[in-house]
Amino acid sequence: MIWRRGPCKSFAISVVQIITIICQVLTEEPRFAEPIPNVTVALGRDASLPCVVEHLGTYKVAWIHIDRQMILTIHRHVITRLARFSVSHDNAMTWLLHVSQVQQEDRGYYMCQVNTNPMISQVGYLQVVVPPNILDEESTQSAVAVRENQNISLVCKADGFPAPKIMWRREDGQPISVDKRKKVTVYEGDTLSLQRISRTEMGAYLCIATNAVPPSVSKRIIVDVEFSPMIWVPNQLVGAPAGTDVTVDCHTEAHPRAISYWVYDNVMVLPTKKYAVNTEENSYRAHMKLTIRNLQTGDFGNYRCISKNSLGETEGSIRLYEIPMPSTSPKATEMKSNTNKETARRANATRARERAGAGAAAGSERPSVVRAQLDRAPDRDAAQHVFRPPHTHPVSGTRNLRCWRLSLLAIVIIIQIV
Repeated sequence: MIWRRGPCKSFAISVVQIITIICQVLTEEPRFAEPIPNVTVALGRDASLPCVVEHLGTYKVAWIHIDRQMILTIHRHVITRLARFSVSHDNAMTWLLHVSQVQQEDRGYYMCQVNTNPMISQVGYLQVVVPPNILDEESTQSAVAVRENQNISLVCKADGFPAPKIMWRREDGQPISVDKRKKVTVYEGDTLSLQRISRTEMGAYLCIATNAVPPSVSKRIIVDVEFSPMIWVPNQLVGAPAGTDVTVDCHTEAHPRAISYWVYDNVMVLPTKKYAVNTEENSYRAHMKLTIRNLQTGDFGNYRCISKNSLGETEGSIRLYEIPMPSTSPKATEMKSNTNKETARRANATRARERAGAGAAAGSERPSVVRAQLDRAPDRDAAQHVFRPPHTHPVSGTRNLRCWRLSLLAIVIIIQIV
């Protein structure tokens, strides 16, 4: 009996233990295995919120949007009429709430609730971020005009989540003048005020909105600064020889764009074979050039460069005068100089020879002249032994010698002049 009853008794004990364990499992209250994480998603994307429940048993899981006080799902059924919400279960402990194409109104707290008594629940947060967007209807239009030395304010409004930050910068990289006291490369704020704006501040300004949610956006605003024309003439006097080509020029500044032209002798200069007209423009600046070919006598005079726009008119004057043609080349000048040196050398040699010949002639004639005078005029000074010729009878040989010397001197002067 004991041998027969032993196995039956052991089997009965095992069945009781199993039933006890099952009862304990079935009677254990549900609990959450882990908290619901906070989820961040960009606008238009999909998001999922997990709820992990242990020992759920026959209880039900429900999802509720607290901010809208809306029951979304109960167990496997979707209660809300919004088709973007759905629920799934992985046949274990996890219940997933799915939100497709998330909108801004989906932002907020979501509750996972189990219908125990008392009810248990936990909450998670769905954050919906929105990239920045510039509001054109609340911002300055894409192109504005202002007179020079006046004030202007540029406004740029944008929305997004988190709230975007607005920055201003110039498209050409130049600094921005703030209250005329300091210059900055980047200015922060939705309103940019430009005080007593000048022509150098003309150009495109970029309004950039960013909030760390890509992509950043920008708006381009063109600021036109209007002013009457101004002219600067680099050279007001220009000289050139006849038969050559010459170019005169003027620099102008104006906005709106000016009409610029040349006038000579009260007649507008047009492009012809005689004249070449060229204008190079850069923003509000222009460089006017006029080339006159093959200058003649009638081409010299005053040329006027004129610039005019809707705000005014101005002009500049250039006087073109004739100058002699440049001298010959340096080599020709050097040859001429050598020729003059050779001529001078020859003249000096001739002068020396003539002086030597004159001295010889004087030495040969003087004794005879003296003797002739001594014969005719025996009056002498014995103490001095010096012959004194009579004043009334000049010596013919001396007069001839003096004339010869004067002639020689005149020849030498003429040679030096030539």
